[in-house]
Amino acid sequence: MVFLLVQLKERVKELTGMKNKQVIILLGPPGAGKGTQLKLIQKKFGYKAIGSGNMLRQRKKKKDFTGKKIAYYIDNGLRVSTPVMFNLWMDRMEELKKDKTLKGFIMDGSPRTAYEAEMLERAFDWYDWKDKKVLFIKISEKESIHRLTKRRMCKKCGRLIPWLEGFKDLKKCDKCGGELVARPDDTEQGIRERLRWYKTDVLPAVNYYKKKGELIVINGEQSIEDVSKDILKALT
Repeated sequence: MVFLLVQLKERVKELTGMKNKQVIILLGPPGAGKGTQLKLIQKKFGYKAIGSGNMLRQRKKKKDFTGKKIAYYIDNGLRVSTPVMFNLWMDRMEELKKDKTLKGFIMDGSPRTAYEAEMLERAFDWYDWKDKKVLFIKISEKESIHRLTKRRMCKKCGRLIPWLEGFKDLKKCDKCGGELVARPDDTEQGIRERLRWYKTDVLPAVNYYKKKGELIVINGEQSIEDVSKDILKALT
């Protein structure tokens, strides 16, 4: 009987795609280097990504009501409403669920509130994703402002160039050779607004995982290589 139950569970996994897909939630203050570390994790493990910032910047290009409102919000450092954001997440998760090559995926900069953290837990349950790691890249507010007011973005391909060693001296994009410009929402006013709602909204989400004993804190004020090493230790 036990053998039959084990076989049945394995068959259900095959039919529903319930194989061991690792889900990584990558949190941190603005400028913590989440995007950079996301790319390094992808290179190491071949994981996909759900990047809230990238999805919003893509969605704002559609000139309907929601697209225009998203453009206004992110260009002024405001937080887009949870229902809009969650709709984008779920669409992306549905795509990933159908991807037979999926090894795992990374939530970049999400959730942004404790409520969203709870909603994501239910979404992961819905899609039968059980293996989860929550990483928090920690930097100070002073360091956050310094990095964001200095970083640049490629006008051609959208690549973000962090203000860290190895990138500061770049005159053109190291990926496509495009012109480097300041990102529209990286004004000091926009950054301070993001830091304000980070404290009021995102930190409760961080504490949500901390209370559950799931939060893994990474020192983000190290070199890119050392942050990456600490993350890899946490994931393996």
